[in-house]
Parts: sequence; structure tokens; C-alpha cells
Amino acid sequence: MNRSDIVELHYIAPIADVASIIEHGILSNRCAARLPHESIAMQEVQGRRVDKRIPGGRSLHDYVNLYFDAHNPMLSKCRSQNQNICVLRVDVRVLDLEGVIVTDRNAASSYARFYPMTSGIAALDKGLVYARYWTHQDPYEAMTQKSIKCAEVLVPERVDPTFIAAVYVADRVGLAALKTAHRALPAAIHQGMFF
Repeated sequence: MNRSDIVELHYIAPIADVASIIEHGILSNRCAARLPHESIAMQEVQGRRVDKRIPGGRSLHDYVNLYFDAHNPMLSKCRSQNQNICVLRVDVRVLDLEGVIVTDRNAASSYARFYPMTSGIAALDKGLVYARYWTHQDPYEAMTQKSIKCAEVLVPERVDPTFIAAVYVADRVGLAALKTAHRALPAAIHQGMFF
């Protein structure tokens, strides 16, 4: 994949946390623990992430995890919460921050590889990262595609609010909730992003 293929990055969040995110930024798991917030994280996945260390880096929970494409298995698992969640659209300039790491699949995966940003983008398979579907007849291939679809950009500790360009919501209910949470943030309904 080339850097020019990346139009924006995504962060899946509860709409109830948007005001706090706009005030404090998108925080790593460890930093967010200091503030009141809601979480849509799956505990089984967080259990794998909590002790995982990035080779030559810090604990995975010391990084903000952004997706290349939020239309992925994580957002699919959250479909019952569509009216309460949103996808924050993050400016690609965040890739230029110091210490940014790129993973070739879900960072919690035992098979994930961690790269510096410069070589990490080139290591990604654009077709799989931006695939609309990740199903396959072969269960092993399906598992691999599902994991690659969740490739991540890991930003140390915090993404400043200035990098948040806009937000996607699933429907009018979500849009109304978002406007109540934060009126100034540009928002759009994007049904194709959600499930």
C-alpha cells in the first residue's frame, strides 16, 4: 500500500465520549483510565492487549489504536450499539507524529507484525485492508483476512483533537445524539460504514 492510498484514519468511539475526546484528545487505554468514559472494547481482546509489548516499544495499552478502515470486524461486533457509537475521522497527518507504529493486522493477534510508519504502510495489502468483506470458504484464510482487515496505526499516548476532522454516524438517531454531545464537530450519516 502507498501513503497516498490513505484518505483518513478511523477511531470507533461511544458518542457519549465525544465531548471528552474533543477536550482531551483520543487517549490510549492507559491514559483514558484516568478519566470517566464509556468503553466499547471487548474484554477478551483487551485481555490479550494488556500484557502485549511492541518490540522495541511500550505496552500496547500505551498507544491509541486507529484503523485504516472502521468498516471492519470490530465495528461489526458493535452493530447492536449503532445508535450510540460513531467513527471519528482522523487526519492522515497523524502518521507523521513521532513513535507511530503500523501493524499488518489486529495488534492483539499472535501473528501481528509491528513496523515503523515509513516501512509499515508499504507492508500492508491495500486490497485486504480496504476489502468490503473478509469472508472466505477456507476457515484459516477467513481468520487471516479478518485480522488483516483490522490493521492498525498505533500512536503513543494521545491523538490531539486538532487531528479529528469529522465524524460518521449510522443513522439519524446517532446524528441527533452526536449533535447533543458536540454541536461543532462536522458529522455525516454513513450507513455503508456501519452494519
